[in-house]
Amino acid sequence: MRYNRRTILKMRCILNSKVKDYLILLGVAGIVVALDQWTKWLVRENIEFGGMWLPESLSWLNPYARIVHWYNSGAAFGMFQNGNLVFTILAFIVIGAIIYYFPHVEGDDWTLKLAMGLQLAGASGNLIDRLMMGKVTDFISVGTFPVFNVADASITVGVFVLLLGVWLKERSEKKKNIEQGSAVNDQSSVSNEQSKVNSE
Repeated sequence: MRYNRRTILKMRCILNSKVKDYLILLGVAGIVVALDQWTKWLVRENIEFGGMWLPESLSWLNPYARIVHWYNSGAAFGMFQNGNLVFTILAFIVIGAIIYYFPHVEGDDWTLKLAMGLQLAGASGNLIDRLMMGKVTDFISVGTFPVFNVADASITVGVFVLLLGVWLKERSEKKKNIEQGSAVNDQSSVSNEQSKVNSE
């Protein structure tokens, strides 16, 4: 089967666009996963399990925020404990769905792309822990809130970015509809005026 030059160029442009999209996705996810794994490693190497750490200059924060060393066999923020196998399978499904769906996202929908990158990072960061250790390292403790990590935070921020994108899209569509309605009304007024002139 032969392809003409235009078809080949078109296919090449599409391929380059997809590669670029995946580079953005993997770039965002890669940076967050690297930060997540590095911070977890620091905690495991420097704080004993169940221990706590804060710089002396920030000791006044102790009742409100601290770095601890804790493990979690459930979901993000310590929910649904002892479900490591289930959440490992779910992580693979989420990662696969994001990688499959990402190329279908509209080119200008940056919020959805960013949200998917953050979600991919969160799922991947905790999945690495589950596969390597059978549990997830958590270390950020704020008040009475469940202990979490960078991957958990990435998932949460991803959800907020996604909601922001939905809100911005709805706002843009409403504005567009109002402008279209205004344009139709203006055109109708012009047509009425023209009809009056013609009848005179």
